[in-house]
Amino acid sequence: MKTMIFLLSAWIVLGLACTGGETQVDEKTSLSAEDMAFLDDLQYHTFQFFINEINPENGLVKDRSTADSPSSIAAVGFALPVWAIGAERGWISKDRARELTLTCMRYFWNSPQGTEPLATGYKGFYYHFIDMKNGQRVWNCELSTIDTAWLLAGVRFASQYYSGSSEQDSEIRALADSLTFRVDWSFFTRPDTMNHPGSVTMSWRPERGWSPVGWVGYNEALYLYILAAGSGYKDAARGYEQWLSHYQWKEPYPGLGHAAFPPLFGHQYSHIFVDFRGLQDRYMRDRGIDYFENSRRALLAQRRYAVDNPMQWVGYESLVWGLTACDGPGVQHSTEERQFRGYSARGATGPEDIEFDDGTIAPTAVGASVPFAPELAVATLREIKKRYGNKGLWGPYGLRDAFNPTLNWIDKDYLGIDQGPIVLMIENFRSGMIWEYCMKDPVIRKGLQVLDFQAAK
Repeated sequence: MKTMIFLLSAWIVLGLACTGGETQVDEKTSLSAEDMAFLDDLQYHTFQFFINEINPENGLVKDRSTADSPSSIAAVGFALPVWAIGAERGWISKDRARELTLTCMRYFWNSPQGTEPLATGYKGFYYHFIDMKNGQRVWNCELSTIDTAWLLAGVRFASQYYSGSSEQDSEIRALADSLTFRVDWSFFTRPDTMNHPGSVTMSWRPERGWSPVGWVGYNEALYLYILAAGSGYKDAARGYEQWLSHYQWKEPYPGLGHAAFPPLFGHQYSHIFVDFRGLQDRYMRDRGIDYFENSRRALLAQRRYAVDNPMQWVGYESLVWGLTACDGPGVQHSTEERQFRGYSARGATGPEDIEFDDGTIAPTAVGASVPFAPELAVATLREIKKRYGNKGLWGPYGLRDAFNPTLNWIDKDYLGIDQGPIVLMIENFRSGMIWEYCMKDPVIRKGLQVLDFQAAK
C-alpha cells in the first residue's frame, strides 16, 4: 500500500500562515513492500481486539482480554478512532463504526455522575475502571484526570471525523461537545497539591478526596493540558507553567538529549492525537527541537540502552528492545540477584535507570513508535515476531502485551491501552488520519494557542 503521511502545517493549525497540505514521507524513510504488508497485518490483527473485546450494547471496551475484565475508559477513548480506522481500511463498515461510536457516547453522557461510590463518574470525569455491563466503578478505583483525557481524546476525534449531515453524525458532534464542556477542571486544581500549586491533580476518590500529586514534569499528560486549555480551563496557563518547571533534560548518549521520561508511553500517547511536528512551546523553543524530535531521541536512547544492556538481560539487542508500562512475570520469579514485577511502568532514559528495567519487553513500546523511526521500529517488530511469535507471543490480536526472554516468559493477555496505540500510531504513519482530524478540532487548536505553542522558525 502506498506509504503516505499527512503533514498538517503548524501554520494552518495555529492560524499563523496559509501553507501546508499533504506530503510524502521523508525520502530517507524507505519501507519495503514486505514491511508495509507486515504493518498491515499487525494493524489488522491488533484492531480485532476493539471489535471482539467490547460490549456492543454500551460501547465499553475491556481493559484486558480476560473473561472477567472490567472496562478501561482510556481503552474506550482509543477505540473511538480505532473503529474509524477499521471503516477506512474496510475491516468494518462506516455504519458499524458510527453505530458503536454513538452508542458509546450516549452511554457516557447518560451514565450516573455523582459522589456515590458506584457512580460512573463525577464532575464530568470518569472512574478509571468500570463494570463492562452496568458501568459502575470497580476496585474502588480513582476518578482519573488522565484516563478521562484519553476518553475525551477519542470523543474529540469523533467530533471531527463524523462530519456528515445525518442525524447520527450531528448527534455525535453534539454529544462530543456536551461531554467535553461538562468537565469541571477547577475541581482538580487544589492549593494543597504537593509542591505543585496550580497543576491539575491526578485523581480523586469519594472515600479520601484528592491525590496530593499534580501532573508536572514531562510525561503522558501533555495532551491533558492542551485539552483543558482548549475547553476553557481558566488556570490552564498557570498549571502548564508548573508542568514545564519540573521537566528534566538529560543527554544519556551523545546527540540524544531530550526531556526525559523513562517509559516510552509518555513519549507516545499525546502524539497519537496531536501532530507536534514543527510546533514548539516555551521549553522546546529554548531547546531548539519539537516534541516529535524529543520522542524520536527518547526511543533511540532506549534502543542504545538495550544494545549496551547494563543489566545483562537475555535477548536485548539492536532489534529486540522496548520498555514501557506493561504486564510482567511477577514477583514470584524474583531472586536475591534479580527482581521481577507484575504490571508496572518500565523504562530507561540511560544506564542510570536500571531500577526501571526487569528484562521485560513490550511490543507496544515499539509499535507505537513507528512514526518516529519507521525503519528501526518495523525492523524491530518483525524481528520480535520472528524470534518469539511461534513461541506464543503472536496470537489472535497480534503481538501479546509483553515477554521476558530471561525467564522464557510470555504474557497470555492483551491490554486495551497497549493495543490501541499500535493501531493508531501505525495509521498516523501510513496516512496521518488521526492527526488530520484532531488538528482541525477547534478545542485542540485553542489549547495549543493558550499554552503558547508556536510554529518553529
